[in-house]
This record gives sequence, structure tokens and C-alpha cells, in this order.
Amino acid sequence: MEAREVDVAIIGAGSAGLSAWHAAHKHRESVVLIEGGAFGTTCARVGCMPSKLLIAAADAAQHARDAGGFGVRTGPVEVDGRAVMARLKHERDGFVGHVLESMKRIDAADLITGHARFGAPHILIVGDSLRIEARTIVIATGSRTSWPKQFEAAGDRLIVNDDIFEWDTLPESVVVFGPGIIGLEMGQALHRLGVRVRIFGKSGSLGSFEDPALKEYADRTFNDELYVDPAAEVEAIERDGEQVVVTFLERHTGKRLVERFDYLLAATGRRPNVDRLDLENAGLALDEDGVPFYNRFTMQCRNDNERSDNERNDKESGSHVFIAGDANQELPLLHEAITQGRIAGDNAGRYPERRAGLRNTPLSIVFTEPQMATVGLRRAVLEQRLGGCDRIAVGEATFDNQGRATVLRQNRGLMRLYAEHGSGQFLGGELFGPQMEHIAHLLAWALEQRMGVNQMLDMPFYHPVLEEGLRSALRNLSANLQQGPAIEERCMEHGPGD
Repeated sequence: MEAREVDVAIIGAGSAGLSAWHAAHKHRESVVLIEGGAFGTTCARVGCMPSKLLIAAADAAQHARDAGGFGVRTGPVEVDGRAVMARLKHERDGFVGHVLESMKRIDAADLITGHARFGAPHILIVGDSLRIEARTIVIATGSRTSWPKQFEAAGDRLIVNDDIFEWDTLPESVVVFGPGIIGLEMGQALHRLGVRVRIFGKSGSLGSFEDPALKEYADRTFNDELYVDPAAEVEAIERDGEQVVVTFLERHTGKRLVERFDYLLAATGRRPNVDRLDLENAGLALDEDGVPFYNRFTMQCRNDNERSDNERNDKESGSHVFIAGDANQELPLLHEAITQGRIAGDNAGRYPERRAGLRNTPLSIVFTEPQMATVGLRRAVLEQRLGGCDRIAVGEATFDNQGRATVLRQNRGLMRLYAEHGSGQFLGGELFGPQMEHIAHLLAWALEQRMGVNQMLDMPFYHPVLEEGLRSALRNLSANLQQGPAIEERCMEHGPGD
């Protein structure tokens, strides 16, 4: 078996791994990148970019159908499934090509193909022929779709979102399980492209929302267009010939229905790709799912004989292993993977010195129509961090009668924003409405700058724009804020937890 010694070994050449390589290479010359699958990043091959290509085609079809509402006659809309998929693949291949082109700056000798696993804390075995001894290691192996065993009755008609992008044309029908980000994006897009779609959930969750008012509004809005049941009662999934047969109770009538679909799309969550790394040989402390415990500001994993991060002292150096991206399942988003990879690679390169990296404001966007977005920490987390006394003010505004939204015939949506009583500090929010990707960024930037609500209201707002809906929500939030000492007196009067 060939043996090789390196300073830094990075397992996984996706967005997190590539970011880690560039950061580590600023400190060390000997940095290798190991990939067990295809090069090109999940985002470019089967994630962000091909999914948005499908959504763009779907939106074009929907806009053509909606043109009559403006007095524009276009005639029947016809979707050419083969043309849709041909464009998707062509543009997708271009995005992958850009990634591969950018990788040419990495010496070919430092790009290693093969499945890596730990043989010892500092030893990686790649395939059956290479043994790598590394001073430090970064785990950036990504994640993959997981599904309940019940779905396997669908056989080869069980697909994940990756499979959609290899279709040559569009099927007639798809049943989607999981009304999360992927399920809603793909389900709505396929529906708008003429595919018969039903979307089923189990827990009642919908997209990225936790606020009950947002969930109820979004549920009602989506069901005006297609069938979505976030808490479905599915009695059976069976395979019959080349189709999947689903027996379920219709959410509105309670009637038992039996329907046939060409495919079952599993969008029920993802699991980190750490189960084949033989982490028991790495000397790391693992959680119940087999994922290493780590510090989210340094991305450094914890040794199995080490105290928790809260109990550690500065003299403890921690593990020489770091973890980044979807492999740790913290925030499975591209921009987070890049940030985490940069922090992990930087610290792997400078180890045993460590530096806390900048973790930006949480930001999530779902490219449905209307779009869904969340900015900042979850409401439940905010309440916990701010103490037992209710310190959170809520402001809201709808887009039902908002000027610019009405002009665009996109006047559907609800926005709820949060701020801290007393200080007036903006805390975040949940958004549902037209083009929320842009307003979400404005709010994330404001939160990153620690702006107060009144300070945000002092910013310029043009007319007529969708951002005026944001101003309405901020005005409502400001009116609901209890400023100054009044909130402190109320807290002392009631006490924590009242």
C-alpha cells in the first residue's frame, strides 16, 4: 500500500471542502483534497442551480398562464418537457464546468479520488491502495437524502431530487413526501410544468416556518394552487406495474382516495455522510447519530476523552479534526458550507492555534412562489436566550393590499418581524410573499449591523416598491414595542417564567 504524509487532508471536494482547501493552503503547502464521488459540488450538479433552472421554467409557464389577468392574450400554454430538461442539463453542465475549471489551480497530485476512512486518529485509508498520515484533517463529506422504510415499496420508482435532473422529459405524475424546502420547491415547479402533483407531510411542518400564523397563511396559499397536506394520513404505499399506488385520506373531506403516480419523490430530510468514515478510529466524541461534537466558531471536533465545550479551558487543545458543511447538519445551505469550510480550513492550517470565525446571521430562502424566508434565530431560541420574561415584540404586515404587489398581481403574503422590548433591537423574522429573497437580505444585513427598529425605519424607502411592505411591518413592530424602563418594571413585577 502506498504511504503519504501531508499537513492537511480534506475529505470531500464540495463547496465546504474547496473552501477549506483554499483557506488551509494559505498556511500549509501540503494540502490534499479527497473525493469519493464526482467532482463538481452538490450545488452545481444536483442542488441549488439545477433546481432553480427547473423553477425558472415553471415560473415562466405560470407567468404566461397569468398574462390574461393583465389583459394580455397568449393562448394555451404548452410545456415541452424535453426542451425544459435539455436547457436544464445544458446550463447545469455549464455550472459544473465552471467549478471544475476553478479547481485547475489545485495541483493534480493533491486531488485524490477514492473513499476515505479513518484507520487511526491521524491515518486515512483511501480505497485499498493509499495510506495518508495527516497532521490535521477536515471532514467535509456532505449529506444525502434519507427516507422511511415504507417508501421502499415504490422500488425503482422511488426517487430523490438528484434523479429529477437526469430526466429526459417530464412525467405525468409525481407524489412528493416532505413539504420542506426541497419538497415544496420541486413539487410546485413540477405542478406548474403540467405534472400532476400531491405533496404529503407528516408532522405538520411547512417549509422553514415555525410561526403558526405564517404556516397557516402559507398552507392556505399553496393549497389554492396545488394539493399540500402537511399532516397527511397516508394508509399505504404500494407498487403496481410501473406506478406507485398511494392510499390516503383527503384532508378536506376525509374521504379515502387511492391514486397512482409515476414516481415517489422522497424529500423527507437528509443525513450526514459520516457513517462510512469509521469515526470510531478517529478518537472523536460522537452524538447519538454518529456526528462529531464540534465548536461552531472554530469547527474543531471534540476528542472522546474531552469535556464539553462549556467545560473546556484554554489549555485544552482539542482534536486535530475539523468538520464543515452538510456533514455536521447544522445549517445545510451553500453559503454556510463555504463559511464553515473557510473557518475549518484556516484552523486546520494554523493548528494548534485556533481562531474563532465569523458566523453570519442565519438566513434561509425557499424559492417557491410566493417565496418563504427566515432571518435570525428561531422564535423559540430567542425566547430562551432573552430569559423567562416575555421580551419579544411582534410586528406584521400583509401583502394582500400592498401597492407594488397589487400592480404585479402578486398580492399574497404575510411578514412577521421580531424585536426586543426595552432596547428596540431588531431580532429577525419570518417572511412569505413576492420576491422575499431581496427583503430577507435587507433584514439580514440590518441584523448583522445590530440595528434597532427605529433606526431601520430611518432608512430610505422608494415608491412604489415591495419594500414598502417591509416598512409597514416595521411601523407595526415599532408601535408594539415597549421602550425604556417600562418593560424592566413589568419583568420585575412578574418575575422570570411568569
